[in-house]
Amino acid sequence: MEASTTSPPADRAVEASTVTEALRRTAAEHPDLVAFRTRDDGVSLTWSQFSQRVEALAGGLAALGVGRGECVALMLSNRPEFHLADMAVAMLGATPFSIYTTYPAAEIEYLLNDSRARVVIAEQQFLEVIGEARRNAGSVEHLIVVDGEAGDGVTALSDVEGSNPDFDADAAVAAVGPTDVLTLIYTSGTTGRPKGVQLTHEAIMFSTRSAQQVVSLPPGSRVISWLPAAHIAERMAHHYIPIVFAGSVTCAPDPRQIVAFLPEVRPNWFFAVPRIWEKLKSGLEAMQAAQTAEQREPVVKAMDAALQRVRLQQRGEPVPAELEAQVAKADEELFSKLRAMLGLDQVLTVNVGAAPTPREVLEFFHAIGIEVAELWGMSETCGIGTVNRPDRIKIGTVGPASPGVELKLADDGELLCRGTFMMSGYRNQPAQTAEALDGDGWLHTGDIAEIDRDGFVKIIDRKKELIINAAGKNMSPANIEAELKSSSPLIGMACCIGDMRPYNTALIVLDADFAPAWAAQHELGDRTLEQLSSEPTMIAAVQLGVDRANSHLARVEQIKKFTIVSGDWLPGGDELTPTMKLKRKPIAAKYAEVIDAMYA
Repeated sequence: MEASTTSPPADRAVEASTVTEALRRTAAEHPDLVAFRTRDDGVSLTWSQFSQRVEALAGGLAALGVGRGECVALMLSNRPEFHLADMAVAMLGATPFSIYTTYPAAEIEYLLNDSRARVVIAEQQFLEVIGEARRNAGSVEHLIVVDGEAGDGVTALSDVEGSNPDFDADAAVAAVGPTDVLTLIYTSGTTGRPKGVQLTHEAIMFSTRSAQQVVSLPPGSRVISWLPAAHIAERMAHHYIPIVFAGSVTCAPDPRQIVAFLPEVRPNWFFAVPRIWEKLKSGLEAMQAAQTAEQREPVVKAMDAALQRVRLQQRGEPVPAELEAQVAKADEELFSKLRAMLGLDQVLTVNVGAAPTPREVLEFFHAIGIEVAELWGMSETCGIGTVNRPDRIKIGTVGPASPGVELKLADDGELLCRGTFMMSGYRNQPAQTAEALDGDGWLHTGDIAEIDRDGFVKIIDRKKELIINAAGKNMSPANIEAELKSSSPLIGMACCIGDMRPYNTALIVLDADFAPAWAAQHELGDRTLEQLSSEPTMIAAVQLGVDRANSHLARVEQIKKFTIVSGDWLPGGDELTPTMKLKRKPIAAKYAEVIDAMYA
């Protein structure tokens, strides 16, 4: 799977007015490049094959009554059939949208009713929960399964694909317009019911062009599809952008296996949330800790030198020739091998977003030659907004405005943005649309930010999540939590409490991978997270991490007390959204007694 060294003509897919037209142009220009594949190549579709199958499935869906402006729900893991189904629906001028695979029946029912979806395309493993949700979702007429046989009330995908040989694909594609809604991204619901963000073909195409101006991805560039398809980052990075620029997508159905996929695929572009980078750093540091003192010494010296170089560069200060030579030697002898081991030795760029990333984590990867670049975007902006360029990264910021993006700050520091990349509105919610989009077209993002003199943006926190303590001091819980998580690999999640309180406290969740291993090394035996949460030795170790975090925080921000909660917090559970954002109000309610005890 080698990336092509030639670039497509400028007037081809990237100049299309719709994503469906872009697909056809990509298939014509690069028919034999691999488009979507599984890890073992059990499924491997070239762009020509993929385009043909999209047309065949679109015809079958049209025969079922799917038409322009209607919605089709997809509940699929990361597999080639997602990309196939999504584009087949879009070819009809209809709107596909994804459901988080962790959602319970009640949440699915809400989305089906809000979208008025007539068709659901899903995997066998989700049929039971969809069936339960469907009982009170009267709009659903057809349930299609991608990996099973037809049954009672269920149609097999293979029976739909190719079932309408008279389908006129040319006419269907020509009928799709730039202002048609390409997809709905349902927000993950940290503050109430999810809102359906409506994104048009025009907005998505603009955003793919903006991304390509930052990172020029040649045809055949390798990416891994591993984030939830209901998240805008997955759809942009591993679906729409590869369609427009003829990327090659490897599907990873289990996101927990992403670290194993990296050295096999060796992606040219990799995007991940902060937790992945934190875990990779912890893993490398654990390897180092297992070495003898003699083995560690040169590694520690190399890292110290590389970190010094990174910090000088970030301050805009010259790097002494002797230090430059020392780091170059370390890169050749050590860091290059680490990059190859991780599978990140062929990346053109690597990005992180969706939450604050601790500075220590970013500096670590820059030191070993993986220049992780923070970015910022929202569902409402097609996932774009600001991004650090690969050749000019300012650690601690999310970069300057993406190409074509206008930015400014409101009087209270809220970040506002404007441009063609914006949503057309929230589905069925005109009042909330009017609240988010003002009369001049500015989106009120809800993020408090700062913009420096070079135009680089620093996100402080969500406007509605800022902590104002009993003395009236404003603080960012997200930044405090990032410090806690970076202070010790034992800390998997943290939730800072302090609004209208005299001091800050924290609920801490042990890292499900590292904590048991640490316990075994410290002769605590084979214990569960529940058992370890009350183990004095573990509490003392976490306290060291909290103390380390406090040393980097202002006095008023410091954590005075903490409680290790029993068990784990899982995406889509009581405490976390499917995208691993904290559900602060439900957490405050669920752990009210524990929180009150820390202030007793």
